[in-house]
Amino acid sequence: MRRHMQSFLLLLLVALDGAIICLAFYLAYRLRRVTDVPPAINILPFSDYSGMMMIQLASMWIVFFFARLYHRKHGVSRLDETSTVAGAVSIGTIVTTAMVALIYKNDLDYPRLMVIYAWGLTIVFVTLGRWLYNSLMALLFEHKIGDARTIIVGTGEIGRTILRRIEENPHLGYGIIGFVDGLVPHGRIHNLPILGTTNDLRRIMDENQVDAVIIGLQSATNDEIMDIISRCRRGHVSIKVFPDFFQIMASEVTIDDLGGMPLLSVRDPALRGWKLILKRSVDILVSGLILIFTSPLMLLIALLIKMDSLGPVFYVQERMGLDAKPFPMLKFRSMRIDAEAQSGPVWAQEDDPRRTQLGTGLRRLSLDELPQFINVLLGDMSIVGPRPERPVFVDEFRKRVPRYMDRHWEKTGITGWAQVNGLRGDTSIEERTKYDLYYVENWSIWFDFKIMLLTVVQFFRGKNAY
Repeated sequence: MRRHMQSFLLLLLVALDGAIICLAFYLAYRLRRVTDVPPAINILPFSDYSGMMMIQLASMWIVFFFARLYHRKHGVSRLDETSTVAGAVSIGTIVTTAMVALIYKNDLDYPRLMVIYAWGLTIVFVTLGRWLYNSLMALLFEHKIGDARTIIVGTGEIGRTILRRIEENPHLGYGIIGFVDGLVPHGRIHNLPILGTTNDLRRIMDENQVDAVIIGLQSATNDEIMDIISRCRRGHVSIKVFPDFFQIMASEVTIDDLGGMPLLSVRDPALRGWKLILKRSVDILVSGLILIFTSPLMLLIALLIKMDSLGPVFYVQERMGLDAKPFPMLKFRSMRIDAEAQSGPVWAQEDDPRRTQLGTGLRRLSLDELPQFINVLLGDMSIVGPRPERPVFVDEFRKRVPRYMDRHWEKTGITGWAQVNGLRGDTSIEERTKYDLYYVENWSIWFDFKIMLLTVVQFFRGKNAY
């Protein structure tokens, strides 16, 4: 029954795309009929273009399939899916134009303006259709309809973290039915059963009709993981592996040659040359514009702070930046001036009693961080990067978190990949470090823009902002 539901939902997506593609083509035809620029040409009745529409439909379906837009994915952001849709539609439009020219030759013209209309409308409509479809899927997943029956291999901290993240995000479509342990065959974790050991994987998967396996074993060797993967290979089961620190940087490993002997070469991910210039240019432009447009708001906040409590407007705190060098980071003061007189350096917590009345609202909306754009303009920070920490915390984390100092290969940022994934405030530093390292080792200017857009989207949610 569950398999039939998943097949039905997939066919629904294909049909939805088909209807949208045809609608976009028809609207493009109607727009071209009423367009006088360039000079009007002989536009025939729509029935004469129905063959072209079928070619467009077939081309898009084929390109969408090869772009993996009909493969089941979990946790793909709307921004990523929109980018994939735009690329697939562009390729499909090129294929359609070539096929029309080949089939119709000079018998029927495919107006260039109509091609442009169809291309733009298809991107917009398919994107909106996908958002609507994903909202429907999220609703069904929350009611355990059509979700993937999933087991987690690993009962340690990583396995429990995976379970917690899935429970916090039911829209991802993972329905956890239990755990598999390396040694312990029975027991319960968070009201979910331990179904057996890794030696029982094939039996467990057959008995429970498993759709997905997430491997979250701490400090497992490559041989152990490969053995588990080989046991999981059955039918159409999706296999995911939670990476360790070396696997996170595996994308930066290339194979060099030493007189015929292979050597693994790890690329230095630090920005150099034109990449550094490009990132710095974006920082200057964005921070300058934000400071200009928010200057009235910043002036108002400064006045409110002076009226709300005794003390300075700005709070200057030493943080560790590029190459672990300290710099003075600016914030609007949101706590009492004697906030750490008795406790010493500590992280802010939810409902922190040290906050001022105004500071509660400022921190909830992250408005206390606006002065950090001055740090960006001065070159101490970047718009996007790992979050800067205080020296006392850096000294602590570097001792217990592997590769923690590698996050200082790049400038620290106001926002970052960890923050837009909900890891801010009093959250796991180990998990945040993994996200920071992923950003450092996979930087691109488009990655920065993606994080900026996600930050804007999440601005008013205020999760973990305290």
